[in-house]
Amino acid sequence: MYTPHINAKIGEFSDTVIISGDPLRSKYIAKNFLSNIREINNTRCMFGYTGEYKNKLVSVMSHGIGIPSSILYVTELSKYYKVKKIIRVGTCGSTSKNIKLRDIIIVTGASTDSMVNRIKFNNYDFSAVANFEMLNNIVRSSEMLNIKCKIGNIFSTDLFYNDSKHFLKLMNKYNILGVDMETSGIYSTAIEMGMKAISICTVSDIIGNVNIKIPSKDRVSSFNEMIKIALESITI
Repeated sequence: MYTPHINAKIGEFSDTVIISGDPLRSKYIAKNFLSNIREINNTRCMFGYTGEYKNKLVSVMSHGIGIPSSILYVTELSKYYKVKKIIRVGTCGSTSKNIKLRDIIIVTGASTDSMVNRIKFNNYDFSAVANFEMLNNIVRSSEMLNIKCKIGNIFSTDLFYNDSKHFLKLMNKYNILGVDMETSGIYSTAIEMGMKAISICTVSDIIGNVNIKIPSKDRVSSFNEMIKIALESITI
């Protein structure tokens, strides 16, 4: 059985899926970190793979940009493929003076300007937070690998281009460590579907300073530390 967006067969996904916005990053993870890999999805070029990491079966799948795209894939992975755990390895920008380029953020929760969570939660504010077990495993994994990470809240926005000075001040006032476009929706959907989810992000640019950023050509392959943390966490 195929979904409108995934052409993998039932049983081809592991119960744990590492998801990434960029399809090329998913391909990079599979081909450089997994063994015995096989491509299981290529619909809309949202590449999906299943392979092994230290004798643990794991899948890698891309989810596109933004909350609507990411929750579409999380929903279908849960509903049709019975996936139980989601690990997002993504990028984010930062407004904080204490966060630098290539810093890794382990996301405890995600605020948002999107209406998606309110639409699904009867117009109430839903607390979009990580699963504690997976959060704990990610932290332990980073410690075992001796990779320093920041731990805290981020903000998931619908607007990639936002020049509001008020927005930047507000993020700093509430100690928001980074800004992405997916985590809040992924967390709420995972909880809704009875899944477990954790998001870790590497800082790819400093919001408000166009000169401080990782070039697009380097984003696919320059996040090895974050990828290692995610993979090692599934062995704990």
